[in-house]
Amino acid sequence: MIKPESTSDAPDSFASTHFIGIGGSGMSGIALMLHELGIRVTGSDVRDSDTIAALTSRGIDARVGHAAENVPDGVDAIVVTGALWQDNPEYVRGLNEGTLIMHRSRALKWLTRAKRLVSVAGAHGKTTSTGMIVTALKHLDEKPGFVSGGVIQSMGVSSGLGEGELFVIEADESDGSFLIYDTAVALITNVDADHLDHYGDHASFDRAFVEFANRARELVVISSDDPGAVRIRSGISHPRVLTFGQSPQADVRLTDIVSAGGGVSCVIHSGGESHPLHLTVPGAHNALNAAGAFAVLTGMGWPAASVVEALETFGGTVRRFELHGIVDGVHVYDDYAHHPTEVDAILRAARSVVGEGRLIAVHQPHTYSRTQAMSPQFANVLEDLADHTVVLDVYGAREDPVPGVTGALVSEAFTDPALVDFIPDWDDAARHLATVCRPGDFVITLGCGDVYRIIPSVLDRLREREVASS
Repeated sequence: MIKPESTSDAPDSFASTHFIGIGGSGMSGIALMLHELGIRVTGSDVRDSDTIAALTSRGIDARVGHAAENVPDGVDAIVVTGALWQDNPEYVRGLNEGTLIMHRSRALKWLTRAKRLVSVAGAHGKTTSTGMIVTALKHLDEKPGFVSGGVIQSMGVSSGLGEGELFVIEADESDGSFLIYDTAVALITNVDADHLDHYGDHASFDRAFVEFANRARELVVISSDDPGAVRIRSGISHPRVLTFGQSPQADVRLTDIVSAGGGVSCVIHSGGESHPLHLTVPGAHNALNAAGAFAVLTGMGWPAASVVEALETFGGTVRRFELHGIVDGVHVYDDYAHHPTEVDAILRAARSVVGEGRLIAVHQPHTYSRTQAMSPQFANVLEDLADHTVVLDVYGAREDPVPGVTGALVSEAFTDPALVDFIPDWDDAARHLATVCRPGDFVITLGCGDVYRIIPSVLDRLREREVASS
């Protein structure tokens, strides 16, 4: 794992960059913005994707596969992610040639220099909260720059240079890089301990969030409900803090949460006023995300009524309860959820709209360390909230395989083995899903790896079933 502090800051100016892992949502967004500024951008990724095609169509030389020759001679800087293997041939070439190596957070810091920066942090809800703030600002006639971890549906992009002083980013706490930015307004959605492979222990994780909050120049917005956020609140010495949530003591209080019609309604109470809010995205967790975005925007000076109206225009983000197709009466969705808390939230949201149908979860465990540490928690949530679960094998991401750690750890932690199947072969899993699903059911793929790639096979098997039964 390559840590941000082990790489260099961006120089004042540079003419060319090479991105290793350019297909990632954050990396591709930064690459596009540098390209728009006239900086030559090249890059590579381990596999082909729609993102690679989109970058290529914009004139960026984005190649599939990693090889030393992908790095242009004389390139000014190489941009990397923490997930990069240190024996990557392009990274090794850069080191051997003395090329400046920048973590992606340092490239983003360069892009946001001299901006009024809104940084959104937390184990869950970052992408949606970022999308809500950006969408609302555009409705409020602002033109913010932004980098989100997912494509904002109404815009079709995950990043933009914007105009003026405002810039909104999803600030990654997983490797401590959220401490690099010159944040004006900090939003903390939750402090749910994760990524302890980087921090070592819970206390270090908490201290990083306290530092993130105290470094904000203008305002801190933090959950009043999340136990971790409550835990660190006493350590935050910032002179201006707004809390949000369902707690009676919250500065921005949320009540009357009702899921209906594929969306969620609630009432936001702030400054002695009450404002009904209706979102077209489902789930109580999205009402909470909206309350955090509301606190940020009103805390920055926009009128509450205008902010509510602006938030209601938010239409979701890609890979967040995203419908991919309906075949033979079966709805097939995808979601990025890869932590037990996130899986709990999305399955509860799905339950509110599935009606009489069943929820069939397709869980791809993410990283060996998380699977080893959290298999019982994943099993408890999936067994409690899904009617049936198919577990795939582990998506290792940046980690080497760990002997004995497979997706079977999750399936074996179920108390009722009839509710789960561990099927590591994707073709077998797609065929199995087509036999299990009934009209009216929701299939939901869950994970931040490449689990969404199984969806075309699932839809094909459902079409074959539909034809065979007609």
